[in-house]
Amino acid sequence: MDLTVVAYIVYLLVSIGLTVWVARTLSRNGRIFLSDVLKGNEKLADAVNHLLVVGFYLVNLGFVALYLNADEEITSTREIFETLSTKLGVVLLVLGVLHLGNVWVLNKIRRRGVLEREQLPPVPPQGWVAPGARA
Repeated sequence: MDLTVVAYIVYLLVSIGLTVWVARTLSRNGRIFLSDVLKGNEKLADAVNHLLVVGFYLVNLGFVALYLNADEEITSTREIFETLSTKLGVVLLVLGVLHLGNVWVLNKIRRRGVLEREQLPPVPPQGWVAPGARA
């Protein structure tokens, strides 16, 4: 079997495995964060979580497929490891950037919600005082 094909198979197996593992981990552990961001709306948190996972799969697996092609023919075991380390390193960096981007956006939404909740008075106003009036 051609060593380039071996490198492709190993690259796909590891990349897809990593993508599935990261997506499941983010989905399972991110649900609590989403629930807080969405003010306890569990159904909405589950729906947003599912949509984020689907988007994560589409973007990352699309990138893995586009990045599959090796520039040169692989003729030795050393070249397999060098090619795989480069390709898998880039895939891991993309996974990390996607994750950080999601967390950054959700944190912005969460902060806005916290600020809105803090701006509400603890009790409704019970009257008003005319300007210049003293008690």
